[in-house]
Amino acid sequence: MKGRKVSGGLSIASFAIESTANSFFPLGWKCCKPRVLTFDEFLSIPPCTTGKHSTVDDTPAPEPSTKPSTDADPPAPKPISQPLPAPTPAQPLPAQQAPPPPADPPSSDSDSPDTPIPPNSTCRRRACGYTSPSSPISSSRDQEEETCIYHPGQPIFHEGSKGWTCCKRRVLEFDEFMRIPGCKTRGRHLFVGKKKKRGGEGGEEEEKVENVRHDFYQTPTTLIASLYLKKIDKSRASISFPTPTTIALDLPTTDHKRYQTSLPLYGAIDVEKSSWRILGTKVELNLVKGEGEGGRSWPVLRADEKATGSILQVGRAGRA
Repeated sequence: MKGRKVSGGLSIASFAIESTANSFFPLGWKCCKPRVLTFDEFLSIPPCTTGKHSTVDDTPAPEPSTKPSTDADPPAPKPISQPLPAPTPAQPLPAQQAPPPPADPPSSDSDSPDTPIPPNSTCRRRACGYTSPSSPISSSRDQEEETCIYHPGQPIFHEGSKGWTCCKRRVLEFDEFMRIPGCKTRGRHLFVGKKKKRGGEGGEEEEKVENVRHDFYQTPTTLIASLYLKKIDKSRASISFPTPTTIALDLPTTDHKRYQTSLPLYGAIDVEKSSWRILGTKVELNLVKGEGEGGRSWPVLRADEKATGSILQVGRAGRA
C-alpha cells in the first residue's frame, strides 16, 4: 500500500498517520515533538494523527511561489574593461589506496540453533522487513529456504540526499529511501540475536553494538568528531590513540551495551595534542591534524568510508 507515512500496513479502519515530511539531525517528524539520535529509534516513533486508510499519498503539497513574474528581459551585462586573470590550477590531493571491502559480519550475530523464534517477529537487519509466521518456529529450520537481503551500513542524510553507507544509490524522497533494496545477502534471518557475555560488574551479559552514528566538522588544523552513544559509563570507558591513524574505543554503557572497535582515520593526527571527552549522548573527539597533512581537508572521518564529495570546513583553507 503506497498510502501515508508510518502507517505500518495496519488493517484496522482507523489508524495513526504522519501528515508532514520528516526532518533530521536530530531525527524526528515536523508534525510532533519527539526527537531521537538513532535511525532505529526514529522508525519506532509512534504516529500522531488519526485517519482512514488511503492508497494514495495525500501529503499536502508545498504552496506555490507567489513571486510576481515579469516579462521584461533581464538587463544586458556590462562589458568587462579588463581581462580576467587566468585561473590558478588547483593542486590535486595525494592519491590514496582504496580501502578493502568490509568483511562479512561474524556468525555470532545469527540466532542460536536452540533459540525459538517468536511468532510475527521482524528480522532485525536493516531494510529486510521479513516477518516470521504467526505460529512459533525453531531456528533449526531449513536455512536453505531463507534469504535475508539487507543493508549492513548506516543511513546517510546529507543536504537532501538520502541513502546507505554500504551502497552508492542516493534518492531525494524519504519514501524512496525506505524502498531502497538491500545490497547484501545472507542465508538466514536475524530475529533474536545473541548477546556477548563479558566479565564485567556482576557478570551481566552485554549486548555488542556493531556501529554508531557519527559526524564531524573541521578547520585547517583541527577536526572535531562526534560518536553518538547514550549512557556511556565514564568509569569504565577507554579511548586511546595507539597510532596517528587509529583510535581505540571501548565504550560500555550503563544499560549493558558495549561499543568496541579500532577506528581507522582518513589521515594522520598529532597524538600528543589530540583529546576527547564523554558527554551525555556522545563522545566528542578533538583531533589535531598531523604535520604531514599540510592543512588539507578530510572528505570523510574513517578510512573505510566512501567520500560523498562534500566537505564541511570552518575557516579559511590552509596552504601547503
